[in-house]
Amino acid sequence: MSVDDAAEPLSYPFPRRSAVEPPAELAELREGCPHARIAVGGGEMTLLTRYTDVRTVMGDTRFTRDLSTEGAVALSADGTDVFSRSTSMSTTASGEAHAQWRRMVSRWFTAKRMTALRPEIEQMAEELIDAMVDRGAPADLGALLAFPLPIRVICSMLGVPDEDKDRFAHWSNVMMNFSRYSKEEADASTAEFDAYMLEHIEAKRGEPADDLISNLLVQTDAAGYRMAGSDLLETAKGLLAAGYETTANSIGKMTAFLLADRSRWEALLADRSLVRTAVEEALRFDAQLGLGLPRFITEDVKVGDAVVPAGTTVLLSMAAANRDTTVFERAEEMVLDRSPNPHIAFGVGPHSCLGQALARTEMTVVLEVMLRRLPRLELAVPVEELQLDDGLIVTALTSLPVRW
Repeated sequence: MSVDDAAEPLSYPFPRRSAVEPPAELAELREGCPHARIAVGGGEMTLLTRYTDVRTVMGDTRFTRDLSTEGAVALSADGTDVFSRSTSMSTTASGEAHAQWRRMVSRWFTAKRMTALRPEIEQMAEELIDAMVDRGAPADLGALLAFPLPIRVICSMLGVPDEDKDRFAHWSNVMMNFSRYSKEEADASTAEFDAYMLEHIEAKRGEPADDLISNLLVQTDAAGYRMAGSDLLETAKGLLAAGYETTANSIGKMTAFLLADRSRWEALLADRSLVRTAVEEALRFDAQLGLGLPRFITEDVKVGDAVVPAGTTVLLSMAAANRDTTVFERAEEMVLDRSPNPHIAFGVGPHSCLGQALARTEMTVVLEVMLRRLPRLELAVPVEELQLDDGLIVTALTSLPVRW
């Protein structure tokens, strides 16, 4: 497949023909046209699909995440997508402001904290599986486990009452959609979330506890910087988007991959030491990660064997990059013991996912608990019947029917 400058841009996203297999266009573009012109709701972008190109741009600070920059293209026609709505320069900018913000927040995601959090996550998983088993099979594992667990974890980290988790789930869903909600609906949802969190932040000023918001309110860095209220709000928003929706989707799709070929599940039952590498491979193998990450460039930059002109918005396909046969042997296979596994599902560089340690911990714990509690777990429908929600920036299964 090739796309020349005179041709019409390709309509994007590409049709989803399978919930567990990538659109054929991604491999074709990666091999024949790694810098492809695509048409999205907001205009025209350049889609990058090769591993080296995607990784290069992720680490190049000349490419900005701030799509409010003049000339940048939004994913949605009305700019309601999460990439266009972010307002905090600390979370969208490059340079010292972002580095300062990242240093402050990253203290909450250390290996020590993740280890301390494991028992709480395990207890949540046990409780959710208890409830699912009580309801009986078949059951929707997505609705009853994959989605409730991460939202409970995020609410706990932010110090938000558990009874408000459904409101958080709704706000996240609106935030991560690019086509389902109107601008008015998205703006109203954002206003509701902002009002809630600003009130929550003020409440934590008066009555701090052992949670992320309370911690950031009093924390200063070596230079004496303390996070402002607007940055706290955007931090909460970012954690909700990245820590809930993406992790929930990853848990569901990981389970679907392992059950689609049940020899994979049996291999894990026989050797639990494979769980860690299996989680990493599920992250790499997910060829339906979502639309991709947009970046904007204001100067000509050579990427791979082509120049990306100034004024171009590029879209980075981690899903395509993670199936690049020049980097991954047997790239189209799910290899449970793959090591090393240099996938870029969480990005690389200064804007790599800050919550990746949390996501890995949740995925690992959930998989361990499922293997122990539900060894006979299997899909309740043929894998061909699994469907994807195409309205989300990060692609999710609409449901995951299972029995045990």
